[in-house]
Amino acid sequence: SPVVVGFGPAGMFCAYALAQAGLRPIIVERGSKIEQRTEKVETYWKTGVLDANTNVQFGEGGAGTFSDGKLLTRISDPLCGYVLRTFRTFGAPEEIMYLAKPHIGTDKLRVVVKNLREEIVRLGGRFLFDTTLTGLIKNSDGMISAVRTSQGNIASSALFLCVGHSARDTFSVLTQNEIMLSPKPFSVGVRVEHLQTDIDTALYGKYAGYPSLDPASYTLSAKVGSRAVYSFCMCPGGVVVASASSAEEIVTNGMSYYARNGKNANAAIAVSVAPCDYGATVEGAIAFQKQIERAAFSLAGSDAAAPIQTLGDFLSDTCTHTAGRIQPTYTGKMAYRCLSEVFPAFVTDSLKVGFGIFEKHIAGFSAPDAILTAPETRTSSPIRMDRTPGGTSVSAPNLYPCGEGAGFAGGITSAAVDGLKSALLYLEKLKN
Repeated sequence: SPVVVGFGPAGMFCAYALAQAGLRPIIVERGSKIEQRTEKVETYWKTGVLDANTNVQFGEGGAGTFSDGKLLTRISDPLCGYVLRTFRTFGAPEEIMYLAKPHIGTDKLRVVVKNLREEIVRLGGRFLFDTTLTGLIKNSDGMISAVRTSQGNIASSALFLCVGHSARDTFSVLTQNEIMLSPKPFSVGVRVEHLQTDIDTALYGKYAGYPSLDPASYTLSAKVGSRAVYSFCMCPGGVVVASASSAEEIVTNGMSYYARNGKNANAAIAVSVAPCDYGATVEGAIAFQKQIERAAFSLAGSDAAAPIQTLGDFLSDTCTHTAGRIQPTYTGKMAYRCLSEVFPAFVTDSLKVGFGIFEKHIAGFSAPDAILTAPETRTSSPIRMDRTPGGTSVSAPNLYPCGEGAGFAGGITSAAVDGLKSALLYLEKLKN
């Protein structure tokens, strides 16, 4: 059977296509089923005790399961419609088919993930949860004949890697098995929180508060020298979530429920990082992220707390340890600290300039009582798994790198499309 590693959006749609074709895929997922995963995530949020294999980054549904569930994408592909229809079939709300900015919400997305898994099982697919990829077995011609996992070896006709942007140990396994990876640009920054009513007022004006209007959202970008500063994954009425996947590291993300009825709006404000900033190596890219995450862990007290700061203090290089109108929503422990100690100077400087520029677009965006939580480091994969026009790895003719972790997608819909395309390329090869 073909083996699909990872059951995020790319893995879900790849496995679903293979199962529909009667190929009975084996899905290897390092994390737990969505029900157990949710319990472990909530335990981390409450206690700071992290499960390194099941968390916001890893587990059934992928990192997008604990997010806003945005389905908006910049890619133009006919398969986007198929992805939306499939989500609707398995429990997403009907309006994703016609809204300009569709979203599912983390609460409804969890139901969709479970329903899709059950359909794949009905079609003959088999799931190995709490199972980690540990190695590859290759023939003399470079074909992968089996995968090594924490539960034993699995023979494979084809391997689809849908591992997500945080699978650092998997990246190491691939390097050790002479699978070519390349460093790529990515971004790092902070989560900013404003009162949703302030964002509504700034964007809707006198119409703010009308019942027929959804909570306002924004997309912002600016050029600061040679770098981009931009908003990412804006969550209206959402919360900021503890999202680490390794011990002694702090990672943040944003999440909204379907109703988007929380008091605060949040978004990542990110600064672009170029390969030249970290030595242009795969190891350097991962080390750059980890250095920031570990600095945040240490700065906040080495007890799984995240460092936070008011925007006014951040801009003035002070740390008064107080919050104003806006109370942080971070799901874990917090400690008021000077966030400039977390980042390289170019990131801090670019963020400060960016907030000033964004104030010109949204009145009150640089409000001194806005809350910053650091760091946001997982906006995209820091590496790319090099592949041929036929979708296979340049290092193995039956290895298909897919989705965000492979460096070929960004967001739920584009990752789902990429996983689906990889499966279709393989099915076409079987026909020939």
